[in-house]
Amino acid sequence: MTSTIEEEASSEKGEKGLARVAQSLAKWTEKWFPDAYVFALLGVVVVAVAALANGSSPKTVVNAFGDGFWDLTAFTLQMAMVVLTGYVVATSPPVARLIERLATVPQTASSAVGFVAFLAMSVSLLNWGLSLVFGGLLARAIARRTDLRVDYRALGAAAFMGLGAVWALGLSSSAAQLQATATSLPPALLKITGVLDLGTTIFTWQSMLMCVIIMAMTVVIAHVSAPKGAAIKTAEELEVDLDDQPAEATPRTRPGEWLEYSRILPVLLGALTLGWLVSQFFSKPALTVVSSLNGYLLVFLMLGLVLHGTPRNFLQAVSLAVPATAGILVQFPLYAAMAAVLTKAKGRGGHTVSEHLAEFFTSIGGGGSFAIVIAIYTIALGFFVPSGGGKWLVEAPYVMQSATDVQMNLGWTVQIYNVAEALPTLINPFFMLPLLAVLKLRARDLVGFTFLQFMFHLPVVLLLVWLLGMTFDYVPPIIPGKP
Repeated sequence: MTSTIEEEASSEKGEKGLARVAQSLAKWTEKWFPDAYVFALLGVVVVAVAALANGSSPKTVVNAFGDGFWDLTAFTLQMAMVVLTGYVVATSPPVARLIERLATVPQTASSAVGFVAFLAMSVSLLNWGLSLVFGGLLARAIARRTDLRVDYRALGAAAFMGLGAVWALGLSSSAAQLQATATSLPPALLKITGVLDLGTTIFTWQSMLMCVIIMAMTVVIAHVSAPKGAAIKTAEELEVDLDDQPAEATPRTRPGEWLEYSRILPVLLGALTLGWLVSQFFSKPALTVVSSLNGYLLVFLMLGLVLHGTPRNFLQAVSLAVPATAGILVQFPLYAAMAAVLTKAKGRGGHTVSEHLAEFFTSIGGGGSFAIVIAIYTIALGFFVPSGGGKWLVEAPYVMQSATDVQMNLGWTVQIYNVAEALPTLINPFFMLPLLAVLKLRARDLVGFTFLQFMFHLPVVLLLVWLLGMTFDYVPPIIPGKP
């Protein structure tokens, strides 16, 4: 135990500049930051107190809390499925073989770190849960190479760049998917924003350009900041076991298990899903199809089943993925309750806390100042509410109302939130936990590198949301009619 403490102290003394600051910050957050669930509980209390201070009666507050608690049941399940499907696909045998092949591509240590960062970000545009596991397994595969000496901490930090940089600009963006799905939107938010399909958010040329710029910058920083020579710490030196050999499948013991070990059902379900997907693209606009969160999850779930080959292998992968969904399942109802209290508990003058916050942000005015303030506010709140979709439910009612008041494009406002939302994850270790479990490292091993990325990302993101925001026109919300 004593030697471990001495090694940690020696390591911190060896760091310089931003890396040393980041290591100290990681150590502080690991020691003092409670679990994200505690922040969610505290958030409910703070919002309730704010509503009471606003003149709402205790009865109004408790009714808003209880009535709104299950408003997001469907969306909660959808976000849990994003994590589960990503994990299942990433751990399938075909993906494992692909990872082994990709690990042979880089020829130098620095290029290996940049390569992992690029692929982790690229995969995160499809599914952020897939990105975490895929990136972690790729980092381990490269670290197993005997012909290349690479810093394992830098590889691990690069694997986190999907979630720390651009995930919310991709298809699994919680905010964008929520805004594109009328049935998942709380009624109060739907009245403010209407439905915003992905063509108004992640598929605008401004959002895609911002994504390309951030990805290029992240790869360059990862490449340049990778330790070299004597500064490199390999997985072996960090005493990390890199054996990723899959466990042997348990043999069939009774006739009733035949279908569990058969590939017939996965192939048939895969064919049904493919047929459904083709039908959707022929009968609906392509943008409508890709904007369907339920369709997205169906495809990823069936893809995982097909890739694992048999129902037994698939269910084993699911059982390993389920623990990673626990935080979402218990936190999102609290975020729904917070949003309900903010938007439904009326106080003095018939105004809610959400309406007062909207007035505050509206007072900032439109244009670049509004975009920058919203981005900074999102970053600051993200340190304490580490949940892209959950935090959007809390922010959206007053932020989107303010955007309407100042005539800011609503789709771009969602993207301001999305690009800013990723930044706190570069420092707050909450979302690193699934990756750390794969890498067998601690948060402080990565934060020195991720904090360096944060220092560069922050000014670039603020500049981009301001400049690109000027290219948009305001479009009134589109409220869908009742069926």
